[in-house]
Amino acid sequence: MVFLEGAVPGVWVVTPELHEDSRGFFARTWCEREARAARLNERWVQSSLSYTKTKGTLRGLHFQRPPHEEVKLVRCTAGAIFDVVVDLGPDSSTFKKHVAVELTAENRLSIYVPRGCAHGYQTLVDGVEVLYQMSEFYAPEQSDGVRWDDPAFGICWPDPSPILNERDRGYRDFPG
Repeated sequence: MVFLEGAVPGVWVVTPELHEDSRGFFARTWCEREARAARLNERWVQSSLSYTKTKGTLRGLHFQRPPHEEVKLVRCTAGAIFDVVVDLGPDSSTFKKHVAVELTAENRLSIYVPRGCAHGYQTLVDGVEVLYQMSEFYAPEQSDGVRWDDPAFGICWPDPSPILNERDRGYRDFPG
């Protein structure tokens, strides 16, 4: 696996190394030993799968509040997404900055989302499936989010008129 740190410290794009032969390929999508060498020490306690029917759907920007802040490893297993991670740490040198990367079933990239960041994505095609691994159990009472189009973040989403659910439409601007 190859770990490439993004413009926000702690955000990593993970590329699997394919071992190919006449049958196809094999690749590890996570290795604790290699992750630890890149200073990523996470255990995964929960995995979730998301399916989105329609291109242009936006999910996010989500995070969990302390003490249930979580790390996520996100991978698109069918289709393609425009994936965004926003630094919400007020003491961070990259406060309110974001990293955006296209995750597709074909490129097989993953994004490592550290604690203190919001995460969201917009589907680029119909029929998208996204796999999440999380370091903390879901705590609905600590679940929160910020507005996807908050001008403080300056995110240029592929579709500026996304399909949103009521929850994501109702998030406020980020205070600070």
